Amino acid sequence: MDAALKALAEPRRREILRLVWSAELPATAIADHFSEVTRSAVSQHLGVLKAAGLVSERRDGTRRLYRADRSEMRQLRRFLDDYWTSGLERLRDAAEAAQREKDAADG
Repeated sequence: MDAALKALAEPRRREILRLVWSAELPATAIADHFSEVTRSAVSQHLGVLKAAGLVSERRDGTRRLYRADRSEMRQLRRFLDDYWTSGLERLRDAAEAAQREKDAADG
């Protein structure tokens, strides 16, 4: 999970993930989307996303085709949903405890 979160911390990697979310794309098409970034840098970003399990790579002759790994993204979403839900529950519990203390002091 840490590798996925670290990979998504970089804005260009998030953009790459958006590009390959609904369509498999060759590395060259992905690189063409980023005029300000070298192909080598895009290749490194793809490598990080692949190592984190967020994209899959398929070879077709000399081309490498990339697609978002939706199952990994579902796991990441579940993790984040659980993280935020448990955090909100802790915040609610703390607020309720503080209110009880205040009510008891005012009492």
